[in-house]
Amino acid sequence: MSEPLVAVDWGTTSLRAALLDGDGRVLAEHASAQGILAVPPGQFASVLAAACAQWERPAGQLVLMSGMVGSRQGWQEAPYCPCPAGFAEVAAQLAWVQDAPPSLRVAIAPGLSCEQDGVPDVMRGEEVQVFGALDLLGLDGGLFVLPGTHSKWVRVQGRRIAHFATFMTGEVYALLRKHSILARTMAQADGALDTQAFTRGVEHARAAGNLLHAAFSARTLSLFGRIQEAALPSYLSGLVIGEELRSQSLDAAQGPVVVIGSDALTARYELALQCLGVRAQTVGPQATWRGLWSIAQTLEQA
Repeated sequence: MSEPLVAVDWGTTSLRAALLDGDGRVLAEHASAQGILAVPPGQFASVLAAACAQWERPAGQLVLMSGMVGSRQGWQEAPYCPCPAGFAEVAAQLAWVQDAPPSLRVAIAPGLSCEQDGVPDVMRGEEVQVFGALDLLGLDGGLFVLPGTHSKWVRVQGRRIAHFATFMTGEVYALLRKHSILARTMAQADGALDTQAFTRGVEHARAAGNLLHAAFSARTLSLFGRIQEAALPSYLSGLVIGEELRSQSLDAAQGPVVVIGSDALTARYELALQCLGVRAQTVGPQATWRGLWSIAQTLEQA
């Protein structure tokens, strides 16, 4: 059994922390809206201390953090680790925080970078979730997707992230939903997912082969009364997610695509993949805790 660990997922708009025992089990959790943008200058140490104040911690307690806390806008910049990279490379490039609270050893996971056609791509926090999913599912490789504002598609070989690509799916949905002509035909609230409208959007994205063309169908279908106004947000969601899936080499995936994230998002991607005849396996937010714990084990074994 290893030493306990305080694991922290610190993003732009939220802070999550967990106390893990030596076997990686979650003993307690804390969550707040104190993302990095809500922390006043010079107050990161006090916010962290308050987040885990209720937990008994030995002197020298290790705290591992991931997410935007390691960005230029965060507590301390953690330079990106280039791909291919696995547990050992990330552990070796942790950024140790100099102004950490007394008695705590605090480090930030570096995030990853890769290049394609001379253009760089980056991620912060998602790599930890992928590592956690590898451990939780007992995998050495595969194709992983992490849905969100900026979705990440990640290929893993030999327990190392070989390559990844970012898709601005969630952000494009929000822009079309709220700031385009499509917004005029939609209700203000998204409402519950209409699975029939959603899958219709996924299938039309594949058939149209171009989101710039397919997106206008949300207006014309409404104009001709072929889809209900309440179903349009689900249809549009299917269009943008379908466009994301259309660009993937899903036939080359060995085994199911692993979808990591919240229940609401993973359910949509699982349904969309099913429309395309692709099997999916889902992992929830606990992948972050497992990933940070696994990196801590790599540190102990070094």
